Order: sequence, then structure tokens, then C-alpha cells
Amino acid sequence: MIARLIHWSVRNRFLVLLITLLLSAWGAWAVLRAPLDALPDLSDVQVIVQTRWPGQAPQIVQDQVTYPLTTTMLSVPGARTVRGYSYFGDSYVYVLFADGT
Repeated sequence: MIARLIHWSVRNRFLVLLITLLLSAWGAWAVLRAPLDALPDLSDVQVIVQTRWPGQAPQIVQDQVTYPLTTTMLSVPGARTVRGYSYFGDSYVYVLFADGT
């Protein structure tokens, strides 16, 4: 049975290629037309806290904004990971929560 299918596929290469292209195009069309709810969100549950303090150096932002926020966010129930980043005049604190929160 498989040998006959292989021999038929070798003899009809163009038809096999055409069927493959049609199925690929149909699959691409189906993915593009799928509603957003049908595609699961695989990203972690997270909150990003952005704080601006214009004109301040990163070290001052780190000491007076990012560090206190980061230590406070560690006590939030369900928080798995807390990361803080300080830039010139900006502070970002990323809080990643455990699944199911």
C-alpha cells in the first residue's frame, strides 16, 4: 500500500507539489482568519510600573524610586519575579505573577 503511494507520488510530482501548495495556502489563510480568542495567550501575567522623574541621574532614580518600588512589589501576593530597571529620568519595575493569578 505504501509502496504504491510512493510510486504514484514519484510519477505525479507536479500534482503532489500542487496539493502541498494548496494545503499550505489554506493553512495560512486559516491562521490569518482565526479569531484572536482562538489563539491562546502564552505570555506570563505581568504588570509594568513606569515612573518618570525628568532630569534625574539613573543612580538617584535607582535609589529613590526603583529600589523602594521593587521591595514593595515583592510583598504583593502571587508575585513570582520582580525586576527593576533605572534609566535617565525613568524607572521601570516588572512584576511577573504566578500562573492562575
